[in-house]
Amino acid sequence: MNKVFDYEIDFYNWALHNAQLLRERRLSEIDVEHIAEELESMGKRDKRELISRLKILLAQLLKWQYQPGGRSTSWRGSMVEQRVQLNDLIMENPNLRPQLLEAINIAYPVAVELAVKETNIPTSHFPQIGPFSVDEILNEDFYPGS
Repeated sequence: MNKVFDYEIDFYNWALHNAQLLRERRLSEIDVEHIAEELESMGKRDKRELISRLKILLAQLLKWQYQPGGRSTSWRGSMVEQRVQLNDLIMENPNLRPQLLEAINIAYPVAVELAVKETNIPTSHFPQIGPFSVDEILNEDFYPGS
């Protein structure tokens, strides 16, 4: 007897069950609508992660550039970690690379807000448009003003 798992109640078993149905090519039995939703959600999640990591990295780069007296190994470590994670994310999802500029433009204003909160430097001291290129942002050896 086939056990049917409810997407809303038991997602884990629903996912395993539908994966098995796909492998067995029992396509008429799969939950097409929910599978489509999950695939869309996965793509959105990757882009959200890209933007989230850029917010943190850009804030650290701004702090590094505009508050040189506060530079620390902790700041550097945070930048290294975000760059590693960003480069891994892009390597695993090459379709994100063409979206980098858009993601940076979305992340930058929030990064400025974070930098302002952490440094007490007024917003007006930071550029209105992100000052770093995509290559600089992803380059593990780039530290502005160093």
